[in-house]
Amino acid sequence: MRADLRLSLTAAVAAVALAASTAPALAEETPAGSPLVGIGRAVTDDTQRGVFEVTAWTDAPQAKVTAVSAKIRQGDTVVAAVPTLVPGDSWDPRLASTFRLPAEATLKLVEDGGTIPSLGTYAIDVTATDSLGNTLTRADAGRLDFRLRPELLSFGVGVPAWDDRNARPQGNLSAVQPGSGDIVPLPDRTVTVRREGAAADEAPRALATSAAGDFTGEPYAVAGPGDTFTASFAEDSAEVHGSVSASRSVAETYKPLRASATAAADRKRALSGETVTIGGRLTDPAAAGAPLADQPVRVAFGPQVANVRTDADGRFTAKLPAFAGSGQYEWEVTSGDPFLVFDRLSGPLAVPLESRLDLRSASLSADGTLTVSVNLRALYMPDASMSQQDVQLEQSVDGGWKRVPLRETALSWEDITLRAGSRGGWFRVRHLTSDELAGATSPSFRLVRFDTRVVSLNAGPEPVSKGGYVTVTGSLQHFWNGTWQGYGNAPVVLQFQARGTTTWKQMASGRSSASGAVSLKAKASADGTWRIRHYAADSRHFHSPASAGGDYVDVR
Repeated sequence: MRADLRLSLTAAVAAVALAASTAPALAEETPAGSPLVGIGRAVTDDTQRGVFEVTAWTDAPQAKVTAVSAKIRQGDTVVAAVPTLVPGDSWDPRLASTFRLPAEATLKLVEDGGTIPSLGTYAIDVTATDSLGNTLTRADAGRLDFRLRPELLSFGVGVPAWDDRNARPQGNLSAVQPGSGDIVPLPDRTVTVRREGAAADEAPRALATSAAGDFTGEPYAVAGPGDTFTASFAEDSAEVHGSVSASRSVAETYKPLRASATAAADRKRALSGETVTIGGRLTDPAAAGAPLADQPVRVAFGPQVANVRTDADGRFTAKLPAFAGSGQYEWEVTSGDPFLVFDRLSGPLAVPLESRLDLRSASLSADGTLTVSVNLRALYMPDASMSQQDVQLEQSVDGGWKRVPLRETALSWEDITLRAGSRGGWFRVRHLTSDELAGATSPSFRLVRFDTRVVSLNAGPEPVSKGGYVTVTGSLQHFWNGTWQGYGNAPVVLQFQARGTTTWKQMASGRSSASGAVSLKAKASADGTWRIRHYAADSRHFHSPASAGGDYVDVR
C-alpha cells in the first residue's frame, strides 16, 4: 500500500460508507437458473482476504460442474469479474465441489494494481454451469470481507530483574492488507493489557497505539517469573475486522541474580522432639563474593518449613523440630525470592521411628549357654520395613550394665535370637539407635543356675593290672547360699581318657551319697586319666566343669 493511500484510508472508507448508506438494501435473491445446479455460501479466506471460495454441485445424472465464475459488486456496480474459479482436488471428496479464486487472480486495491476501489465488504454473485448445460446464478452468495486483518507484530514485557522488578508491556499493532499482504500500522487504537490471575482490584490497562502502531504501558510490579500478561485487540469496522491476542510470561525474559550458597545441618540424625539447626551463607559471585544481606531463604526439613532472612554477613540459621515419620528425611535449602536463584542444597537427616523391644524367651542351659529371643519393631508403625538392626546383650555388673560377648546372632524378620556363654545373673537386650529405629531396651530379667564341682578326686590302685578294676572316689559339691556344700543324690558319671588321645569315654554312672560322696569303678585296659563329672544336671545346676581335672593311672 502506498503512503498516500495510508493517509487517505479513513476518507476513502467514509466515502464507501456514505455510498452504501444511500444505496437501496439488497435482499438475498432467489437463484436464477436450473434447479439441478446448486451453489453454497461464498466464504472469504481470513488468511488472505483477497481470496474466497464457494461450493457448487449438480444433481443432473452423470453430469458434473464444469465452470464457475463470480462477480464482485458494490451496490449495482461490479468492481471485479472473476471468469473462472478453480476446482479443488478431485481425489478428495471434501474438495471436489469447492471452487476457489486462483492465486494469480487475488483481488487487490486499485492502488495495488487491482480493481477493488477501497477497503470494506462487497457482495459476491456466483454462476455455475454443469456438463449438460444446466446453469444457475446466485446473487449475494456471500460477502467478501475485504478489510484489514489485525496482527500483534510484537508483544513483550521487558526484562524484569533482581534490581528492577517491573514488567513493561510493549509491542506493535499492525494489520495485513487484503490482496497485497502489505503490513500497515494501526494508529490511534486501544490495546488492552491484563495480568493473568490478577487481584480483583487490578483493572486491565488500555494502551493507545502511535502512528507507527507501537504501544507501551506503565510498569507493573511483578511477584516473580510466573506472572503472565496478555495483550488483546478487537475491531469490527469498515476498515478493520478481527481480533488478536498474545501472552507473554515474565519467565521468558526475566533476569534473576545467581547467588552462591552454602548450607549444612548440625547433625546427621535426630530423635523425635530434638531441634535441628541448619545454617549457611549467601554471596554474590558477580561482586567478588560480597555477602547478600536481608535475603529470604526457605529451609525445609521433612514436613517442617522455616522462612528466614540473611544477616548483614549473608548468613542464615533455621531451627526446626524433628518429628518421627517415615524414619528418613532430607533437609533442603532453596531461595525464598524468585529473582534470587542458587542451586538447591540438601542433605540426609534421619529421624528414627520410636521402637519397642519385647522379650519373647530367655534360658540358661546346664552347659552355660544363655539363649535370649526378642522382638524388635517400630512402636507406632509395626509393619514398617527396615534393614538389619544392631542389638546387644548386657549384664548387670557392679551396679552398671556391661556388654556380653555373643557367640551367635540369628535373625528372623523382627525376631532376634542371641546366644552367649554365661554363669547367670541379671540381663537385658538393648537396641542401638539407627537411622530407622530409635534405641530401645527390653525389660531386665534374671537367670540363675548353681555351679557344681568334684573335689578330692582319687583313682586307684596305682598301678593296676590290665583287666583289673580302678576305683575312683571324690566329693560332689554345689555352690549354695554363698558356700560350697555337699550335693547329695545327684547323677554322676565316670570318664576315662586313654593316654595319647583327646576323647573322654564314659565308663560308669551312679549317684552321689547324701553327703555328696562319690565312688565309681571300672575295668582298666590301658594307661590314662580318670575323672568324675556331674553331667546329667537338673534345671537348677550347671554341669561340673569339663576341666575338673583327673587322676592318672598306670596299667601294667
